Amino acid sequence: MIAARLILPALLPALGVFGFAAEPGAKGGLTAEQQSCVAKGKRFERAGWIYLHVEGAAGDRGFQHGYLLAKEIAEGLRMTRVSWEHESGMEWEWLVKRAAAMFVPKIDAEDLAELDGIAEGARAAGVEASRDELIAYNGIAELQDYWWPIELRKIKDAPVNGPGRQSCSSFVATGSWTRDGNVVLGHNTMQGYADPLPLVVEDIAPLKGHRILWQTTAGWIHSGTDFFITDAGLAGSETTIGGFQGFDTNGIPEFTRMRRATQDAGSIEQWCEIMKRGNNGGYANAWLLGDVKSREIARLELGLKFVGYEKKRDGYFIGSNVAEDRKILKLETDDNDEDIRLSSVARRVRWRQLMKKHAGRIDLDLAKRFEADHFDTFRGKVWPGSKTLCGHFELDPEASGRGVPFECSGTVDGKVVDAAMAKGMSFAARWGTACGTPFVARKFLAAHPQFEWMSGVLKDRPGQPWAVFRAGE
Repeated sequence: MIAARLILPALLPALGVFGFAAEPGAKGGLTAEQQSCVAKGKRFERAGWIYLHVEGAAGDRGFQHGYLLAKEIAEGLRMTRVSWEHESGMEWEWLVKRAAAMFVPKIDAEDLAELDGIAEGARAAGVEASRDELIAYNGIAELQDYWWPIELRKIKDAPVNGPGRQSCSSFVATGSWTRDGNVVLGHNTMQGYADPLPLVVEDIAPLKGHRILWQTTAGWIHSGTDFFITDAGLAGSETTIGGFQGFDTNGIPEFTRMRRATQDAGSIEQWCEIMKRGNNGGYANAWLLGDVKSREIARLELGLKFVGYEKKRDGYFIGSNVAEDRKILKLETDDNDEDIRLSSVARRVRWRQLMKKHAGRIDLDLAKRFEADHFDTFRGKVWPGSKTLCGHFELDPEASGRGVPFECSGTVDGKVVDAAMAKGMSFAARWGTACGTPFVARKFLAAHPQFEWMSGVLKDRPGQPWAVFRAGE
């Protein structure tokens, strides 16, 4: 049995949500209106995850989010600040100011209201967080990996490499490829272990638009890892397009387009149109989408200058950070899709092997096995490392990812969903790693002292079982 810790909504104001309101620096008790708002939200923990339910208008949803996750938001902001300042050499406040100037005029009113609500809720729980800070926090992937390399060229007056991320392994299949003939989707998140961890499963019930169940990070109004289902029958995930270069400061930030698409779209086509509108090139992804009502799947590869799109009722799409659209690959990235020494290419080969081997039998159990797979196609054997679907860059002595041996990054979860689960607004998820292997920060830092700067932010991730989450728990 999976242990769960549940705080009943009616008790939240009295308990101060795990003591937040009673901590030093807290702003005192909640008003009657705030108490009524928070009582509509819910938080509990299960198998390493935090389940969060929020509902109502944008400001109310934000307040519930900010209040119930205040401790995690504070830690996420701290970790992001440490990472940004270490990697860039620039102050966090410098980034916050520039991100707000660039992004605020382009963020829609509902998303701004939710961000305001998160800031207000966090402050009510004793955590200082401004809206501008939350905007930089929500947009950190596109700021640090897409905008900053362009800015850095101006400072250094020299060529600077673009995004080095080769992260996440995902697939979607349907028709004759799956056991029941309908959509099956799997995804795992690869990221730096010293970055804020996406340990929140959030159930969002808005006044307008579609209900959402997705994985996210405390304080974010988008998914970020981009594994989601909605009551429109849509399921989706993404993997970043490796080696991508390009960013439009006049475009709409990716995090707000993703939120609007997921909440507002009733079909795959609508979802893709919202994502393409005002595209800034930030956090360029290959999106894998499924519609469990029509049994269709699609892949949207969204570069800056070029867009790749394909939809089918029979077949599969895979994501391993290699652009499948040749124009995006050749004109917007610096990747070589034949170099199997690259994590992205080795994992693409493995995805194709697994799809071919298991055609007609793909289901939830196989999806879990796929996301936890440790076969290295470069070495031709099981060898957990940077080139496996369940990535363990920290175990790999070869330079990989960002070009660093034993890079402190890899897979931090696994998620799977089929049509039956999606129709019931639920999915299965495993926190820590998709394979269940624990990560112990102290042991890693002792073995690799070159990463000593992470000692204040790197977290343990114990092995966890698979758990099922559903909207409305």
